[in-house]
Amino acid sequence: MNEGLAPFTPHPTVTELERREIETFLYTEAQYADESRYDLWESLVEDDMVYWVPRGSGDLSPNRDVSIINDNRSRLATRIRQLKTGTRHSQTPPSEMRRLISNIVTSRLEDGQYLVESNFALFEMQLQSLDTLTIWAGRTVHRLRRREGTLRMSFKKVILVNGARPVPTLAFLI
Repeated sequence: MNEGLAPFTPHPTVTELERREIETFLYTEAQYADESRYDLWESLVEDDMVYWVPRGSGDLSPNRDVSIINDNRSRLATRIRQLKTGTRHSQTPPSEMRRLISNIVTSRLEDGQYLVESNFALFEMQLQSLDTLTIWAGRTVHRLRRREGTLRMSFKKVILVNGARPVPTLAFLI
């Protein structure tokens, strides 16, 4: 019996090869962000990219609701330039970071793009004045599309477990 639970609806399937390529993309994107390899991370981004960290979860809109981060491509480029200067004091020296990605669910959209959802746990060792370990956890939604034979991000939404609560500064790519 499935009382109280929404019925499971399978997503339009992707091939095994597509699934592996998408997972490799997620792991590569995480590695570039964790290692502060901003030029390589930015090479994964489309010109119409939206990078959104809502304040909370549920039926939220980046155009209507308060956000922790709500960057278009131009603002994201500015954020990356600031990180690369080495003078963003909240990241001087850069935090040591590693993230784990799991529970990856992928579906093909009608326009040929992919919608990819995954859980993450990010461990940030803040080496600045705090010298503390912060654990960030949540769910990520990516929208990926193929351009010139490779996958690129046009959308990244990071739903933090504690996103509706006060959060420390997010002065890095989450």
